[in-house]
Amino acid sequence: MNFTEDDLLPLSALQHLLFCERQCALIHNERLWEENLFTAEGNVMHENVDKAHKESRGKVRVDYALPLRSLKLGLSGKADAVEFHREEDARQGGKRLLLWRPFPVEYKRGKPKSGNFDKVQLCAQAMCLEEMTGLPVEKGALFYGRTGRRLDVLFDEELRNKTKEAAARLHELIDSGVTPKEEYSKKCDSCSLVEQCMPKVTGRRKSVKRYLNRLVIKEG
Repeated sequence: MNFTEDDLLPLSALQHLLFCERQCALIHNERLWEENLFTAEGNVMHENVDKAHKESRGKVRVDYALPLRSLKLGLSGKADAVEFHREEDARQGGKRLLLWRPFPVEYKRGKPKSGNFDKVQLCAQAMCLEEMTGLPVEKGALFYGRTGRRLDVLFDEELRNKTKEAAARLHELIDSGVTPKEEYSKKCDSCSLVEQCMPKVTGRRKSVKRYLNRLVIKEG
């Protein structure tokens, strides 16, 4: 089943979803957003790639801020950069073909993470490019500002399945209109919405409940 144009959700929301479903709902259902040091650093890093323009480097053409869309995943957004690598050895009917193979590159401010948040977002971009161009996109890269290096990503079947599952879950969460309850973990400290979310409230509620339960037992 394909989605319609009106059904499309932000491709960037996949990373919010996989980082924290509550954060995703606060941003995309309740329209909350706050800047912190991490988001500000990310904005500075993206200043050059957020403006649509093109570059040519020999056999590589680069499109920045390239619009993307997938009716299969129900997502739309922009790629930081898509390199199109020229391939001249393809042949069809004895004629030489010139192909420009898409290679998405996503810029991140920090360093490689233990989870698949960044890889899923990049894979979604690849799947959008495949749908838009009709060409297979087998690889891409994540560029991390803290290390100053690229991390090559292979879009294998496992990662593609995780990307499809994440896109389906994103639509389910947004369509439900329900914001999951707060639950504190260490990653909350780096979230720009920690003050609005108040994840430690859950712990305080539980402490009060335990205190009242003990009080009732003692008086009983």
